[in-house]
Amino acid sequence: MAIFNELLVLLKSFLIITITINNLLFPRPYTAAILHNSSNGTSEEAEALLKWKDSLDNPTQSLIFSWKLHGPNNGSPCEWVGINCDHELGSVLGINLTRCNLKGTLQHLSFSSFPNLLTFVLSDNLLYGSIPSSISNLTKLNHLDLSGNHLSGNFPSEIGLLKSLNFLHVDVNNLSGSLPHEIGMLGSLKVFVGDASGLSGSIPTSIGNLSSLTTLLLQNGKFSGSIPFEIGQLKSLTKLSFFNNSLTGSIPASIGNLSSLTIINFFENQLSGPIPHEIGQLKSLAELNLGINHLSGTIPASIGLLSKLTNLTLGENNIVGSIPGEIGRLKALTVLNLYGNQLTGTIPKSIGNMSSLTVLSLAFNKIRGSIPRELEQLKSLTNLYLQHTHLTGLFPAFIANLSKLTEFGLNKNEISGTIPHELGQLISLEHLALAENHLSGSIPASIGNLTSVTYFSVFTNNLVGSIPPEMNNLTHMKNFSVGGNILSGYFPENICIGGQLMWFEASDSYFKGSIPKSMKNCSTLIAVSLDGNQLTGDISKDFGIYPNLEMMVLSNNMFVGELTGNWGQCPKLSMLIISNNKISGPIPPELGKASQLHWLDLSSNRLEGKIPMELGQLKLLFRLQLHNNTLTDNIPEEIGMLSDLQELNLATNKLGGPIPIHLEQCFKLLHLNLQNNRLSGTIPFQIGKLRSLEDLDLSQNSLVGELPLELKNLQVLETLNISHNKLSGSIPWSFSEMRSLISVDVSYNELEGPLPNINAFINAPATSLQKNKGLCGGKNSSLLKPCSTPKVKSNRVTISVIVSIAGTLTLLFIIAGVLFIFRKKERENNKETREPEIEPLFAAWGHDGKKVHDDIVEATENFDSKYCIGVGGYGSVYKALLSTGQVVAVKKFHESGGVASHKAFEYEANVLTKVRHRNIIKLYGFCSHTRHSFLVYEFMEGGSLANILSDDVKAKELEWTIRVNVVKGLANAISYMHHECTPPVIHRDISSKNVLMDSEYEAHISDFGSARTFDPETSNWSSFAGTFGYSAPALVL
Repeated sequence: MAIFNELLVLLKSFLIITITINNLLFPRPYTAAILHNSSNGTSEEAEALLKWKDSLDNPTQSLIFSWKLHGPNNGSPCEWVGINCDHELGSVLGINLTRCNLKGTLQHLSFSSFPNLLTFVLSDNLLYGSIPSSISNLTKLNHLDLSGNHLSGNFPSEIGLLKSLNFLHVDVNNLSGSLPHEIGMLGSLKVFVGDASGLSGSIPTSIGNLSSLTTLLLQNGKFSGSIPFEIGQLKSLTKLSFFNNSLTGSIPASIGNLSSLTIINFFENQLSGPIPHEIGQLKSLAELNLGINHLSGTIPASIGLLSKLTNLTLGENNIVGSIPGEIGRLKALTVLNLYGNQLTGTIPKSIGNMSSLTVLSLAFNKIRGSIPRELEQLKSLTNLYLQHTHLTGLFPAFIANLSKLTEFGLNKNEISGTIPHELGQLISLEHLALAENHLSGSIPASIGNLTSVTYFSVFTNNLVGSIPPEMNNLTHMKNFSVGGNILSGYFPENICIGGQLMWFEASDSYFKGSIPKSMKNCSTLIAVSLDGNQLTGDISKDFGIYPNLEMMVLSNNMFVGELTGNWGQCPKLSMLIISNNKISGPIPPELGKASQLHWLDLSSNRLEGKIPMELGQLKLLFRLQLHNNTLTDNIPEEIGMLSDLQELNLATNKLGGPIPIHLEQCFKLLHLNLQNNRLSGTIPFQIGKLRSLEDLDLSQNSLVGELPLELKNLQVLETLNISHNKLSGSIPWSFSEMRSLISVDVSYNELEGPLPNINAFINAPATSLQKNKGLCGGKNSSLLKPCSTPKVKSNRVTISVIVSIAGTLTLLFIIAGVLFIFRKKERENNKETREPEIEPLFAAWGHDGKKVHDDIVEATENFDSKYCIGVGGYGSVYKALLSTGQVVAVKKFHESGGVASHKAFEYEANVLTKVRHRNIIKLYGFCSHTRHSFLVYEFMEGGSLANILSDDVKAKELEWTIRVNVVKGLANAISYMHHECTPPVIHRDISSKNVLMDSEYEAHISDFGSARTFDPETSNWSSFAGTFGYSAPALVL
């Protein structure tokens, strides 16, 4: 038996040797054909490569310059840069020209010349043009990489013919169009990377046919639509990322079938609906990132089954409910980010079991209760963010045991107690934010041990005492915010010794002494706010030149000295506020070089001399406050060049000469105060062109002459003070049209004749009318006599008859027609008149837009339904009481409204920032955010006209005289939109529900979501978009 086995082995060996020799001597037909044609093959491939090389824009500058047909290698491409061959077969198998500085197209490359090509890599070059459909001739290709170029055009559907393709990279290009359905034909594809490729549209359902796919990355793109349910068929998939697209709809439950998945990244899309509990089936999952979407519902408890999970990011969604205790089972988790949701309840103690956790962010939620001591067990924790929640209790001293902590955010909570001395043990700490709590006691000296700290914020607490001198050790400080406490004493001298300080905030406290010497040369400064202290020192010596400075606020201190020209050398300075100090000397003309300045306030000082005409160069200035100084000479005409100016306050100086007529160019001016100066001459009629003006104070000057009729054009003016002048003549009867007026003071002049027939004059107190020559009328019979001559009768009686006969709507057309003729003539005489724009939210309030946004969200408890006062087609309206005491109406657009809702928001914001009329709702500001968009209006106490008319009691209060005024107001507003706006504005949906009433029954048109502008030079009239069953009057005027 043994002998037989040995013979069998010898026989097998003989057969193998015989077959090998036979193959060498008598090759198979296929091999022979390749050997026979190898010379022709390489020659054809070489010619194809050289032809393509010559077609490039820079053939002599790229790394393929060495490609030549002649040479030591007889022109074989197998020896060329980037070319790989099968030397036995003599055919090109691979082209790899990564980072070879190639610039040109692929149109002149003959793909059919490379029948054996397996790898084609041209990544990170300068290629442009489209991907040729002839690329499908590379039938054996398994690796195609065209990433990092400028390729454009559509993704060729012919790529679906590359059946052997395993790797496909088209990321970082400028492609257009959608991903073709034929992509599903690549059954062998394992890796598909299309990040930032430019592709858009929906993800084709055929993607579910790629059964071999392990990696699918379509990040930073323009993909929209929903995630196809068929994606659950990709059983081999390990990495799935649609990061930063515009995907909508819900996360398909079928994703639970992808048992091999290790990464899911849907960060920054518009996905909605709940997180499917099927995700708990993905036992191999290591990263789950669903942040910045519109996901709702609760966190599924099944997430606790993902034992291999290391990163769980669900931040910035609309997730509600409490944090499930099961989350504590994730022992491998290193990052837990639940930031910016609507989570409630308490922090589960089970989080303390997550021993690998390095980052924990629960900020911006509605979590309550105290911080559980179990967090002390998170010894690996480096980042802990608990800010902007509703946490209570004492400051957790056990935080000092988290020795690896580098960032700790606890601001905007209700934490009380003292800052523990033990906090000084966290020597790795770089970021400490404890602002806006109820902390008391002093800042412990041990904070000086935190030498790595760059961010220190404790503002708005109840801290007392002084800043410990040990804080001079913190030489890497970038942000130092301690204002809004009861702190006193001196600032640390070394606050900027490290040359890194950017933000220094210590306002509304009791600090004294001069500013630290290290600040003078602190070139990194961006914002400084030290107002409301007892600081001293010479402002001309203590401050330097700051190339990055944007904000300097030093008001309400005791600084002396003179302003230097250095402030004009701060190129980014947008806010300079040094009011209420003891600064003297002139305003330096160099200040006009601070071209980015938006707000300049030097009021309540001892400044003298002229207002420099160079201030007229500050084109972005919207607030100029120089009042309460001793400035002299005339107001420079160059002030009229400040076309963005909203507030001009030069009151209480010694300015003389006339009021410059060039102020008419300040179209956006809201507040003009020139009172208590030595101004002379008449009130220029050009003031009547400041159509946005709300407050006008010219009192306590030496103005003479009559009041210009043009002041009647100030249709949004609320306060008028011209007292203590030498004005004469009568108050123009046309002032009766100024119905927005609330307060007037015309006392101590030489005025005579009847008072205008509006409440502001008729109900004015005696002190506002006294000491004139012969005013009559009004309700102050003890002061003013009745007018001896009857008032000129208006057409109100006629109008009332028309109303009673023909109805309100007919009257609207008649009045609008009359106003059209009148205002058309007026426009012809004043062609230069322009309508102002309302500034964004921060300008309207004079505060930071983000702060106002947060104030609105907090005032409505994140748009809770209990604050809702109305629901429309595109959004809901909420009543919000802001922290300033101001009541506003907030129209929040529906998140599920899609494109129509977004367009309505854009139209309404666009129109209302360009119109201003007393009968059009006033827009204070707007917010456009990935989570929500809303508009902020003035609040109308009377509600809608539709609600009033449908209520029998309220309707009776709406007597005919009020109804006539309503009709006149609407006609005025419509005529203004159609004939005074450029281009004209067509509302397209004026109905009683869109007419809002204030407390004095003054009508205001609202809801401009359907509004359009009209180009009179074309015939492109806006189409009908009114309420169904109702034709808006605006469409026929």
